[in-house]
Amino acid sequence: MKVLGAPAEASTVRIAPLRRRHLRRVMRIERQVYPKPWTPGVFQGELGIVDGTRHYIGAWVGRTLVGYAGLMRTLDEGHVTNIAVDPEWHRHHVGTRLLCTLAWWARANGCTALTLEVRVSNVAAQAMYRRFKFAPAGIRQRYYENTEDAIVMWAHDVDGPEYGERLDALLAGVPGMTQWVDSARGDR
Repeated sequence: MKVLGAPAEASTVRIAPLRRRHLRRVMRIERQVYPKPWTPGVFQGELGIVDGTRHYIGAWVGRTLVGYAGLMRTLDEGHVTNIAVDPEWHRHHVGTRLLCTLAWWARANGCTALTLEVRVSNVAAQAMYRRFKFAPAGIRQRYYENTEDAIVMWAHDVDGPEYGERLDALLAGVPGMTQWVDSARGDR
């Protein structure tokens, strides 16, 4: 649901860590976006890992959750486990804000590379990932629902100053304001 009286472009989006109490709202988006959504139990398991290898964040406009994303850190690599935006909020830069935040957290936590899988058919997401310097590195055949292939994408040297400048430039191009709460970025 959009905030009444303010266009999405002018909205303030608040990024904060996801908690188990947010799962009902997460599942509402998950069911809209994915043909085979994660279960609440999978999310509970991921959110229950408190060893510093997981980072799950949500994006709120007012009191409405409009998107979420997660990252798993393994040694010096970050794997984007999921990123989803309420379909009403597609094309309003929520995904860019979420991915910037995950990348900043990964950098602050020693990652030098990021990876993810994306559906071959999801050309909009692939375009966004390319802006973040993700490049195709391979195919996982029949990865989604045992029917659709996934493109494996990597971004390397994310710990360097050039990548930090890229993240700052990507966020500078996003209309509206972004607020980070409770160390969502890892550096605040």
